[in-house]
Amino acid sequence: MDEKIIIFDTTLRDGEQAPGASLNQKEKLDIAYQLEKLGVDVIEAGFPVSSPGDFESVKRIAREIKRPVICALARATPRDIHTAYQAIKPARHARIHVFLATSKIHMKYKLKKAEDEILRLAVKAVKGARNICDDIEFSPEDASRTEKEFLYRVVEAVIKAGAETINIPDTVGYSEPEEFGNLIRSLRENVPNINNAVISVHCHNDLGLAVANSLSAVKNGARQVECTVNGIGERAGNASMEELVMGLKVRKDTFGLTTSIKTKEIYKTSRLVSALTGFAVAPNKAVVGLNAFRHESGIHQDGVLKKRATYEIIHAEDVGFKVESLVLGKHSGRHAFREKLKKLGYKLNESEVKEVFEKFKLLADKKKQVFDDDLAALVLENIEGRVPEAWRLDTFLISSGSRIVPTAKITLISKEKTFEDCSSGDGPVDACYKTIEKMTKIRCRLLDYSIRSVTKGEDALGEVNVRLASGGAQISGRASSTDIIEASIKAYLQAVNKIEFLKK
Repeated sequence: MDEKIIIFDTTLRDGEQAPGASLNQKEKLDIAYQLEKLGVDVIEAGFPVSSPGDFESVKRIAREIKRPVICALARATPRDIHTAYQAIKPARHARIHVFLATSKIHMKYKLKKAEDEILRLAVKAVKGARNICDDIEFSPEDASRTEKEFLYRVVEAVIKAGAETINIPDTVGYSEPEEFGNLIRSLRENVPNINNAVISVHCHNDLGLAVANSLSAVKNGARQVECTVNGIGERAGNASMEELVMGLKVRKDTFGLTTSIKTKEIYKTSRLVSALTGFAVAPNKAVVGLNAFRHESGIHQDGVLKKRATYEIIHAEDVGFKVESLVLGKHSGRHAFREKLKKLGYKLNESEVKEVFEKFKLLADKKKQVFDDDLAALVLENIEGRVPEAWRLDTFLISSGSRIVPTAKITLISKEKTFEDCSSGDGPVDACYKTIEKMTKIRCRLLDYSIRSVTKGEDALGEVNVRLASGGAQISGRASSTDIIEASIKAYLQAVNKIEFLKK
C-alpha cells in the first residue's frame, strides 16, 4: 500500500492573511465544509487570539466540521495557547500549532533573544500546550534561514517535550528545491528522535518555488505538506494545494505517494475560494486556470484530437473542470476547425470546409478568439445563396387584443402545395412561430429575437433577426418589411429553410 501525504490546508489562516482576503464567519464555514468534502486531513481554521471574530470562526468550525483535524495557530505564549485551545476544544480532532522564530535575523531584530532563551521558551510552550491538548505541532519560524545546529537542538527538544508534528517553514520563500530537500534530509540524519514526529513543510512563494520546494521536501522524507487553495497567502502566497496534489498524482512514478484528496472537488473548491476572497484565478494558473486545459495552436489541437495524452498530462474531468478544450483562434488548424463544426451540428463537405476555413482565418486575424456564434455566421453566410425556399409564406391572419388570446392563422407553400394551420401563443409573434413549427414539423428553440427600424417615418421598414437552436446547431434568419409580423414570419422561415438544407 502506498504511503500517504497528509494535506494540511491553511487557506482559512495563512490564506486569509493575504491583503484584501478577509472572510466573515459564514464564508469561513462555507470554505471549511468544502475543504472537508475535498478530503483535506487538517484544516488550520485560524489564529484565535488575533481577534474575537477569528476566535468565534475557529470555534464554530471546530463544532461543525467532523472529519478533519481542526487546528489553531498560537505564538509560544500561555495566553495564545490557552485561547487557541478554547477555540478548538469542541472539535472531534483538535490540534494546537505553536510557532517561535529561530533564525538569527528574527531572534536579533524581532524577538531580541538569544538561542538558549528561544530554546527554553519553545520547550515551555510545547509542554504547556501538551498538558491541555493531545495533538501538538511546532514550527521553528524561518527555519530555512536558521543555523542548522541550532535547528537540530530545537527540533529534538520540542519533540521530547511532546510535539508530534514538526513543521519546517520556508517563511520568506528564500530556499531553492535542492537546498530545501537537503535541509529535510539533514533533520532526519541529525535529530536523534525525529522518527517520533511527522515532518511537515510550509513553503512560501516569494521566488515562485513554493510547490517545487514542498515536493523536494516530500522526496526527502516530509510527510505533511501545508498549502492553500489557489496558493493564496501572505505576500506572493503559499504552496498551491491543487498543484501539490496533482503533482503527486500525475508523477506517482516518481513519488510513489498518495493523498486523501478527492480531486474531482478541486475546481469547485478553487472557484469557491476565489469568489469569497475576491481573488480571481489567473487564466494561466496551473490545474485550475481557465486556459489550463485549452488549446489554440493547430499543432497542439491536431495532437489532442488524435491522442489526448500528446499534450495533456491531466484530464480536466479529473479535477472537476468542464471546459471546451479546443479554442479557435488564428493559430488553429483545419483538423480542429472541422471537429468544431461537427460539434456545432454542421455537416459540410471538403470544399465547403475549405471555403469556410479561409473566411475563418481572415476573421481570426481580427479577433483574439472566434466563438460559436461567429462560426455559425460564417457557415450560414457560405450557404446563404444555395438555400432553397422549402417553405414560403402565402398569407397570414392575426387575432390579437387586450382581452383575447393571440392567434395566428398562416398559409405556407411547399413544393407547390398549400398548407394552412393556426395556433395561439403568448403574443402574435409567438403564435406565428408555434403555427410554423406545427406545419413544418421542425422543432426549434428561439434563442434570440430582435427588431430594429432600418428607415425613417411612419412607414419605416422593420428588420427582424432571429436565432434558433435545432439539433445542436444555431441558425439565424433575417427579413425586412413595413409589417413587423410579416418580417418576423419571414425571418423565422428563412432560418427553418436553412435547417432543412443543413439536414440534407
